[in-house]
Amino acid sequence: MSIIANWSYPTAIRFGAGRIVEIAEACAVAGIKKPLLITDRGLAGMEITRRTLDLLEAAGLGRAMFADVDPNPNEKNATAGVKAYNDGGHDGVVAFGGGSALDLGKLVAFLAGQTRPLWDFEDIDDWWTRADAEAIAPIVAVPTTAGTGSEVGRASVITNSETQQKKIIFHPKFLPTVVICDPELTVGMPTFITAGTGLDAFAHCVEAFSSPHYHPMSQGMALEGMRLIKEYLPRAIADGTDIEARAHMMSAAIMGATGFQKGLGAIHALSHPIGAMYHTHHGTTNAVCMPAVLQFNRPAIQDVIQSASNYLDISGGFDGFCAYVDELNAASGIPRKLSGLGIENPDIERIVAGALSDPSTGGNPIEMTQENTTTLLLEII
Repeated sequence: MSIIANWSYPTAIRFGAGRIVEIAEACAVAGIKKPLLITDRGLAGMEITRRTLDLLEAAGLGRAMFADVDPNPNEKNATAGVKAYNDGGHDGVVAFGGGSALDLGKLVAFLAGQTRPLWDFEDIDDWWTRADAEAIAPIVAVPTTAGTGSEVGRASVITNSETQQKKIIFHPKFLPTVVICDPELTVGMPTFITAGTGLDAFAHCVEAFSSPHYHPMSQGMALEGMRLIKEYLPRAIADGTDIEARAHMMSAAIMGATGFQKGLGAIHALSHPIGAMYHTHHGTTNAVCMPAVLQFNRPAIQDVIQSASNYLDISGGFDGFCAYVDELNAASGIPRKLSGLGIENPDIERIVAGALSDPSTGGNPIEMTQENTTTLLLEII
């Protein structure tokens, strides 16, 4: 094996309860004097959002907000966001919310100064070099969920509404300049969102740990991320006001997103087209796919999952780990099949085609083909 890799790791993170009060200072560090806060429709009217806007306004930074963000953001949201940004004369973005708002916020900061169309920057080969890097606006990210880890990511997942395909748009400068991780902002998450986002982070860790690529730092982060989720996700689900559990889940989300620099795999390759076509919650879809993908990859990952089981104090090796995942899903209210997400008579051929064209396939420990991916999908419908 060749021990050669290109690595980059997270940015400046202000972590801890109550640290949203530092939002104006974070903007100053990023060089932002007139931010546009980008969030989703559900958060737009909530107290945590109003308070953040109050803090920005009190510091003389205005209270401009854009909230036209779909649960699976698309190019129409991006166009509207860029218009709001440019019409308002903004000089940076505060991306505030869960993965959808964070992804859209980062994308608006990226696109606002570009002259080429969105899809010219898809994560293919070195297409990211087409961007004018100097025209990318600074970003401050404030997650209000603990799952995607988009606050420390260098990409956005955007749905092409015409083709119903999720695309990854990448650039190193998508990485926010400053991140504020305040677990108090996650207290109001509904139980099903706490579960779905937490299992999204777990899927990131599992796939990163299982990926055959060489990245020992990510390997360590993925393993410890799994441990934090094992210990603290049940607590966060049982008591949403448990700040300690909420904080550790935010750490685990960051670790999962940092860890998957090592690679993702079939869980995400399937969940991306499923989410794009049927508008399911991403983390919940990942959780539904996870048990079948573990079995699919068993010949290649049995030993590495055995080592994870030892660290996590799960008895029974690979089978014990799979049993634990089944129990975690059940305790978190995750359905066993896609039909439990309301998907009836799915377009198997289209989902498989979408999965095989997804960049996540490259990190799967077993090569995905039309035949074996179809068989895998049939296990979860």
